[in-house]
Amino acid sequence: MDNAAIKAKGEKYCMNVFNRLPLAMVRGEGAYVFDADGNKYLDFVAGIAVNALGHAHPAVAQAISEQAARLIHASNLYWLEPQVRLAELLVENSAFDKVFFGNSGAEANEGAVKLARRYAAYKEHPERKDIVSMKKSFHGRTLLTLTATGQDKMHQGFEPLAPGFKYAQYNNFASVQAAVDDNTCAILLEPIQGEGGVYPADPEFLRAVRRFCDERDILLIYDEVQTGMGRTGHLFAYQASGVAPDIITLAKALGGGLPLGAFMATDRVAAAFKPGDHGSTFGGNPVACAAGLAMLQEMLAQDIPGQAAATGAYIKERLQELTEKFPCLLEVRGSGLLLGLQLSVPGADIVRKCLERGLLINCTAGTVLRFIPPLNITRAEADEFLRILTEVLAEVCA
Repeated sequence: MDNAAIKAKGEKYCMNVFNRLPLAMVRGEGAYVFDADGNKYLDFVAGIAVNALGHAHPAVAQAISEQAARLIHASNLYWLEPQVRLAELLVENSAFDKVFFGNSGAEANEGAVKLARRYAAYKEHPERKDIVSMKKSFHGRTLLTLTATGQDKMHQGFEPLAPGFKYAQYNNFASVQAAVDDNTCAILLEPIQGEGGVYPADPEFLRAVRRFCDERDILLIYDEVQTGMGRTGHLFAYQASGVAPDIITLAKALGGGLPLGAFMATDRVAAAFKPGDHGSTFGGNPVACAAGLAMLQEMLAQDIPGQAAATGAYIKERLQELTEKFPCLLEVRGSGLLLGLQLSVPGADIVRKCLERGLLINCTAGTVLRFIPPLNITRAEADEFLRILTEVLAEVCA
């Protein structure tokens, strides 16, 4: 089938919940994807920050194939070697001691909230059930994680929302202090707000929140679903500030392209969970974990976070130069290969014109172009991206 035929069938049979472009992607290779009509695109969306090593990476594809031929599923009633090996590698390269695997970022965030509430009860504070999250945040699409998401527009039509959430202003410590009370068990935030417009947390804000949590014996949770796994130039974004949370959530790039989420915690916090407190039928699936293990091994062996830092710095510098050339560009934000370009105009037209020239980019928060390509893109691919974007900006912002 071609693009039009796939689109027509999709509109007939699939629920209308995505603002899909009129393309059907059928193949990927490295930093490029190909649609059903044979068109080639430089992919600066990467499955929404999922394809950290690009498309069809040989090590990941081989790991998936070999594991699928050996064991696809057996459930968490038994130990699963790929799951255990991936857990070991995550722990040995982080500040955490224990891992739980699920299937998505939303599940990871739900599990983190459950652990925070269980920890409060474990510490004999059963009254502590509330979570303080940040305005403009994004934590998932389930009812609980939708509630944790600090965006009113996403709440509309889904009431009643889950109880036990309050919201504070991001990068405003006084606002966080005001939101916390005797019923608070945890503070939840993103080191960089990705969906909210690519806003980084101020390091001093993170340090102040960390001290505050320690003083009140409440937990600090980082949602690193988008920022984790090398995206910001470090394996985990918390490493840039040196401010580690008690619980961290991961997904997107973690599975090498397959559905895989996780949350990690220190031993002190993880001790609150006992058998039966949490679970998942598919979480930690052997094939997904084999893909994640191959991805992480490659990421560490090739210093992919370092590559992301260097290429991201290069692109960010070029984007800064463009802000001096085009008045519709206001600011460049982010780090590594999670970059946002703030516009004074809506970004949809720029996304469309880039698509027409063979470049896939994304617009979030209406006026922020978000660039989240594979972390191993070459300098030539970065230059191709910059060339196309400059051509489009010259047309749109003239």
